[in-house]
Amino acid sequence: MNPGSARGAAGTVVVFYRPDEGCVARANRLAQFGPCVVVDNTEPVRDPALLGVDPRIHYIANGVNHGIATALNQGVEALIALGCSMAILFDQDSEPSDELLAALRRTMDEAMARGTKVALIGPAYEDDRLGGVAPFVRFGWLRLQRVAPVGSAPIDVDFLITSGSCLNLAAWSSIGPMDDALFIDFVDLEWCIRAKAKGYAVLGAPALRLAHELGDDPVRVFGRRYPGHSPVRHYYLFRNAVALIGRSYVPWSWKLSELVKMPFRLAIYLLFMRPRLVHLRLSVLGIWHGLIGRSGAL
Repeated sequence: MNPGSARGAAGTVVVFYRPDEGCVARANRLAQFGPCVVVDNTEPVRDPALLGVDPRIHYIANGVNHGIATALNQGVEALIALGCSMAILFDQDSEPSDELLAALRRTMDEAMARGTKVALIGPAYEDDRLGGVAPFVRFGWLRLQRVAPVGSAPIDVDFLITSGSCLNLAAWSSIGPMDDALFIDFVDLEWCIRAKAKGYAVLGAPALRLAHELGDDPVRVFGRRYPGHSPVRHYYLFRNAVALIGRSYVPWSWKLSELVKMPFRLAIYLLFMRPRLVHLRLSVLGIWHGLIGRSGAL
């Protein structure tokens, strides 16, 4: 793609990891709406033509799993090089509507026209397995504050999940890239914390929706559904939570809420998720690696 042809446009970034045909088809559809970068963390390097990737897509084949943070950084930098002003980020299984893609661009433009120093805008995500539309989140003492996505005015929030979020690329150099050391999990939260610490707004768009499945099959615990993850993901969740608790710029409100939740999470993984001992062992290993400063891939 000619960099000049994308000047001022909103581009999309999709991260692949062992994608199936449906993932490729969803990325190809995004290429119809403007510049699209696919970063493939699958090993080994594969030919995009054999995968069926649309030739309009800027395809980056890493040939190894560098993690979600590094892949997003690569995608964003590619869009900046193309001259884009916004980057809309997606997981490989996300399927945004045409209306959402247009509305995210419009909502960002309107917020900036009002003079808001905005870093990120995102929709409310909808996961029927977990009870429907999830609330937006602010940090509260000992627990997160959940804000219902109602109305049309953007809502100031403390973080947004990556998929479906629209990033103001003019803020990228000031805030900095995603934290490669985290690899996966809490990458979006850490970046949002840094953005807000630098005076940027993170806004939830309550009228917008993205169907998105959070984690694997949920488990039911005393009538409540929790997102399930693999034992390896639980390693990263605990390791990165401990790592962020040790960082001075992370708000104490979030740190305390995580410290309160950790023993309950450990109990849920041990009692309700199989193989129980593998979940427990990798969770405890994650805590230990967080304490000693181990980072990157497991």
